[in-house]
Amino acid sequence: MRFIDFHCDTLMKLFDLYKLGDESQTVWENKCQIDVKRLSEAGYGAQFFACYLWWEDQPFLGSHYKDALKMTELFYKGLKGHEEAAFAGSWEEYLANRKEGKVSCFLTVEEGGILENQPERLTELYKAGIRLITLTWNYENCLGYPGCFPEFQAKGLKKFGIETLERMDELGIIADVSHLSDAGFEDVWKYGRRPFIASHSNARSVCPHNRNLTDEMIRKLAEKGGIAGINFGGDFLSADGKSTVEAIIANIRHMMKVGGREIVGIGTDFDGVEDELEISACQHMPELPRAMEKAGFTTGEIEDVCYKNAEKFLKRYWEG
Repeated sequence: MRFIDFHCDTLMKLFDLYKLGDESQTVWENKCQIDVKRLSEAGYGAQFFACYLWWEDQPFLGSHYKDALKMTELFYKGLKGHEEAAFAGSWEEYLANRKEGKVSCFLTVEEGGILENQPERLTELYKAGIRLITLTWNYENCLGYPGCFPEFQAKGLKKFGIETLERMDELGIIADVSHLSDAGFEDVWKYGRRPFIASHSNARSVCPHNRNLTDEMIRKLAEKGGIAGINFGGDFLSADGKSTVEAIIANIRHMMKVGGREIVGIGTDFDGVEDELEISACQHMPELPRAMEKAGFTTGEIEDVCYKNAEKFLKRYWEG
């Protein structure tokens, strides 16, 4: 089975080691929940690697923006010399890598605040390989407001946020609404010209967390040709906060019922969640299709969730 995962925070872990002067662990091989060597062995088709910035942290290189660019450098350095994987920045590059049996490695940014009202940075990030931006994390920024706090849910994108969304559409940088306020979601749906993504978000009807998607959001995301990646973090899977395969399947089943068969993909949040996970790292991902089969999903439905829906989304996004 092939897998495509829309979100992990592995680069954050590697950057933390870099700040300590340790570059012994790389994106190719490390002690985190994801490395490309294990992705290849487990049959992955693609992994999206986030340059995650914690807004309250003091920047290491003078600005969060420079820290993000350094993460991209560590990413490319770690891939160098390993023919089993390659960077991908488009649908065509993904297809070329797939034909050669390589894992496609995409780059993203998790915290649009690093733009700091400087629109030229979008072009620079695109040139550095960034193909998806999670517009907010858990803090207000220059683009909009986070969805983790009830007091922000009714606040939408700021003027610069709408302008940034338009420029992202022009460049081909996917807009990610995970972490964004409910009103911000509505603005992306309203103003965005391309399909968009909730890279690591679950169903609020199943698990009542502010970070999850309401049924109306799921329907609107599907209507726009978008996709949601199932987050393996327990807080987003179930009311008891436990990360189990059963809870993952409950969210998948509900989201498919509400938004249709093509709405669901994978967005594990590996290396970004500290919970005890039943599927604990990338090499254990084959447990998901086995469990889905046991739960009564068809072979086609399982393939859709594991990788085909993601492929269809990427094709829709970049080819229209």
